[in-house]
Amino acid sequence: MQSVNIITLGCSKNTVDSEHLARQLQAMGYKLLFDSESFTDVVIINTCGFIHDAKQESIDTILHAVQAKNAGKIKKLYVMGCLSQRYANELRDEIPEVDSFFGARGFADILHELQVETQTNLLQERVITTPKHLAYLKLAEGCNRSCAFCAIPSIRGGYVSESMEHILAEARFLAQQGVKELSLIAQDLSFFGYDLYKRNMLAELLEQLQTIDGIEWIRLHYLYPNNFPKEVLDSMNHLSKVCHYIDIPFQHASDVVLKKMRRSFSEQETFALMEEMKTKVPDIAVRTTLIVGHPGENDKEFQKLVDFVQQAEFDRLGVFTYSHEEGTYAGEHYKDTIPESVKQERQEIIMNIQQEISLRKNQNRVGQTYSVLIDRQEDDGFVGRTQYDAYEVDNEVFIKSKNLQVGNFYSVKITDADVYDLIGTVQD
Repeated sequence: MQSVNIITLGCSKNTVDSEHLARQLQAMGYKLLFDSESFTDVVIINTCGFIHDAKQESIDTILHAVQAKNAGKIKKLYVMGCLSQRYANELRDEIPEVDSFFGARGFADILHELQVETQTNLLQERVITTPKHLAYLKLAEGCNRSCAFCAIPSIRGGYVSESMEHILAEARFLAQQGVKELSLIAQDLSFFGYDLYKRNMLAELLEQLQTIDGIEWIRLHYLYPNNFPKEVLDSMNHLSKVCHYIDIPFQHASDVVLKKMRRSFSEQETFALMEEMKTKVPDIAVRTTLIVGHPGENDKEFQKLVDFVQQAEFDRLGVFTYSHEEGTYAGEHYKDTIPESVKQERQEIIMNIQQEISLRKNQNRVGQTYSVLIDRQEDDGFVGRTQYDAYEVDNEVFIKSKNLQVGNFYSVKITDADVYDLIGTVQD
């Protein structure tokens, strides 16, 4: 029995890819480890190559594995994913100790390298590496958008939806493994189904997922604002399992910057969509991401972004500083003239505003009772989330108790709150 250590970096889509790969290897008798420092016969690193920091983390991880290989701790080293898709030739020249590099869609190729025949009857199955009560469900690969700052289309290729049949079969498998929360992911859920069915199929998919026994929460990630499928707001109101939660990356609010970003969405449309979401689903939690320091963002345009954040009052918000990437429209057509210190200053300004908003919203939850899904146990209690928070990226609820079960739901009354977290007690 050969042992394989699969190290996964980057986004949740990489997590799903690694889990599918692991299931195929498991079926052929490989002993599996994940993100381990142990001695293994084979190490497979699933890399991210999106922005500079992610690329550096991937390279550092590869070099660490090379040292282990040179020391005789591992026999074979393989690299897959976005970094090797984007820089395969350069990596082969610079790091010859790696036995083979595979691209972002190199699933079959890496199995062939390991002399494993793809088991087609297992393509909807995975080895779950998240906590057993939650899993990501990938609806599509690639992207058809042309955002100036983004390299994903050049790395992952054009948008390819999974079939409804495949997705539902995978969701049923996950439910059979004890998964209670499904987070639906793709580079762009707003485009799901157009390539296969000539229309967005997200609302129809939610109807089908609602019927699967065992699934209790269904969460939506990464909906592009342009062509946003507004029918999913109706789904939230009449489907009990669909969380009142939307992850929608607006990126900016200035028309000048949005045009430079090639976002095909205006400031006015952004405010209108936010208003419609809150009107149709009054308790909806909206997460967004923003980019500061993008070419074209002068002080005036940044102030528009500040005003937007103050008015929109997002429940969850992440801010990234602009990364000038080769292979992107911005990298080829714009100059990166804004100093890094200015980008970081703008990032801090936005986050300080958001912290005040988050604290106020959290304090408003004190005294209310929510259904909380327990994610893990800590020394003095348990940690869980409400339907308004995604795993690993959003707020958590801390509960002092000694007899809860990870993966179960509990009715929890909120007794205190800070900027990012809630404290509560279980109600009998």
